[in-house]
Amino acid sequence: MSDLPKTNAMRLLDQAGISYRVHTYSPENGIDGLSVAGSLGEDPDAVFKTLVTQGKSRAFYVFIIPVPGKLSLRQAARVCGEKSVEMIPQKLLLPTTGYIHGGCSPVGMKKLFPTFIDETAILFDHIFVSAGKIGCQIEIRPDDLMRYCSAISAPLTEE
Repeated sequence: MSDLPKTNAMRLLDQAGISYRVHTYSPENGIDGLSVAGSLGEDPDAVFKTLVTQGKSRAFYVFIIPVPGKLSLRQAARVCGEKSVEMIPQKLLLPTTGYIHGGCSPVGMKKLFPTFIDETAILFDHIFVSAGKIGCQIEIRPDDLMRYCSAISAPLTEE
């Protein structure tokens, strides 16, 4: 692991004194969340994906949800105080966040956008999120991630 180059997300967590573990996986097995969870041998409910939306006001919002879940756009709009939110087009992800699809981390985006994490995160001692590049995940305590990202816990997935 010492020869693994640090991502921006890892450097920022190091600077903040937040402990984490790095896990790698082969993107050849798939980069969707369920494939990543399978590659890591982890409970899919403990592996979280980072989704970026834009509200009717044009403001951006970040939602962190378990990979088997589907973001409830109605719940998302409610928690961020918007009339509605939509997923941003994939072509806007890199210029908006600095990350590409499949490697979008909630840590180290170009700006600190209002961030929300699914309430189920606290059920786990550690959760997994992207380290900011495909093939690399960070295992982190949910409360550390929430504190770093100023994230608010809320019910975010569809039933």
